[in-house]
Amino acid sequence: MSLFGTIMDKIFHHPAAAATAPAATAPAASASASSPVKAGAIPSAPASAAPVDVEAVLTAMAATHGGGGNWQTSIVDLLKLLELDSSLDARKGLANELKVHVGADGTADENIALHKAVMIKLAENGGKVPDSMK
Repeated sequence: MSLFGTIMDKIFHHPAAAATAPAATAPAASASASSPVKAGAIPSAPASAAPVDVEAVLTAMAATHGGGGNWQTSIVDLLKLLELDSSLDARKGLANELKVHVGADGTADENIALHKAVMIKLAENGGKVPDSMK
């Protein structure tokens, strides 16, 4: 599994994710049922799945991990909170995976861009992420 896939799995399948996702509403379900789906198209998430509140899940995780550092803006602290490898090599791999090529490897510019890319990608895959983190 890719590093981003592992990040997504740890957030979207955390017990706090189920508690933060609002119940699906009937209008949303009927709207998605009436939307045509192209043959061969694979939806990124089931139509009935509610978005996972990424900030709430990470806040809950941070509460059980001594605060979690500055995971809201730091890719290193985010990876540590998720108990993933935060080494330069791991971040280089994640940057390549997400096609983030800003500044030199390991610089503040790249780390900031990488954190934003992770948050944007989480939002694209069914996560509810505050604009301040994208």
